[in-house]
Amino acid sequence: MDMTKYECDVCGYIYDPAKGDPDSGIEPGTSFNELPDEWVCPLCFVGKEDFSPIN
Repeated sequence: MDMTKYECDVCGYIYDPAKGDPDSGIEPGTSFNELPDEWVCPLCFVGKEDFSPIN
């Protein structure tokens, strides 16, 4: 399972697969690549294309 964290390039929100995004119905353990295409940043509402992996 890919547990890479991704950061929103616009607002700095960090998507952590270990936590998921429960407010959006995303279960913990969901990798960034498994997020639905329509998923958006919960803070600024940009799409997945505006996220970058964190090393």
